[in-house]
Amino acid sequence: MIAIDWFAFVQVFVAALTAAVLVVGFYALGLRLLVRAGRPPVVAPAEFTDAITVISEKEARRAEKAAAKAAKRNPLTDGQKRLALVGAYGSFSVCAAAVVGGILLIVFNH
Repeated sequence: MIAIDWFAFVQVFVAALTAAVLVVGFYALGLRLLVRAGRPPVVAPAEFTDAITVISEKEARRAEKAAAKAAKRNPLTDGQKRLALVGAYGSFSVCAAAVVGGILLIVFNH
């Protein structure tokens, strides 16, 4: 007969759920701070062989123009923008550290 340690199962479930919420939350916070810093991520058009184009060149130029216009209207001072950028990079660093920590836990079985 197989015995299941239900307490260990609940511990793993709670740890996985908490880690997922924290990683997604810090990533979203990082994106938000990146936009507030005046550096919205604009993805260049990508074309795939025998596939559709993700966005056209015209749409990419329009997105870049809108991002530049929004950056001009940003009410933050240069110091606040710099602080938001540092916060964004910090949030992305927390996400990266969580992913690397998870991989190390899997590899070294601790």
